[in-house]
Amino acid sequence: MMKHRMLQSEIIPGFDVIKWKREIQAQIYEETKDMTSAEAIEYSRQAVLRGERRRAELAKKSEQVTT
Repeated sequence: MMKHRMLQSEIIPGFDVIKWKREIQAQIYEETKDMTSAEAIEYSRQAVLRGERRRAELAKKSEQVTT
């Protein structure tokens, strides 16, 4: 079983996380508003896969920096 390491959080001065969250939610809504349930499920599945790949890339970069 693969263990996930927590990535170090980064504080970015001036970054408005609530604004960013709302923008992402609006984007997702626009992309999915006319989809069937099956299409929306596939959209979500693909998003999860993209997130997993991104987390793996970041973890790999983090390991390279620490070694």
